[in-house]
Amino acid sequence: MSVSSSPTPSPAAATSTPAAGFAATAALRAGAAPTQAELFDFVRRAAADAGLIASLPLDPEGRTWVRLDGPGGSEAWLIGWPPGTGTGWHDHAESVGAFITASGELKENSLAVRLPTDGWKTLELTEGVDRSRRLPAGQGRAFGRHHVHEVLNESQDRHAISVHAYYPPLPQIRRYSRSGPLLRLEQVERPEDWQ
Repeated sequence: MSVSSSPTPSPAAATSTPAAGFAATAALRAGAAPTQAELFDFVRRAAADAGLIASLPLDPEGRTWVRLDGPGGSEAWLIGWPPGTGTGWHDHAESVGAFITASGELKENSLAVRLPTDGWKTLELTEGVDRSRRLPAGQGRAFGRHHVHEVLNESQDRHAISVHAYYPPLPQIRRYSRSGPLLRLEQVERPEDWQ
């Protein structure tokens, strides 16, 4: 197993196969892409695998991760979050996904609005689009394309661990900055940028 410790998971990281029995989650339809529900079922079962969760080395200063074999060709990750770390605002472009907290607690801030996919640098958000949810161990969510969010471990003294899955495998990640109602597109990362 290879472990990375930097801000963005690298598709070049080693792959780990979760315990037998859920690598091929929920009898995927022959040749069909995994649904959000199937991705969520995968992350839920992976998070319940105590041996898998315990296998992730934790770094006191940076996030760590291991790539997992996700269902139906999906991209999946086991991620460790030191106290006080987060992702910053981002989306996963055309990918649908799911994630769940396996230990500790994470907070997700998200936008309840679909953003234009191209042709803008700065948007002024209207009132009422912000959502926030706490995700203690065993809690998570599935999400659709262009879901803009940030994920945080707000604990001052405890690591969190989570499991994530995306389909199709991440074609890009768009990173944003946020100042009050203003959301600004800062960077577009593609898989070749992660290697």
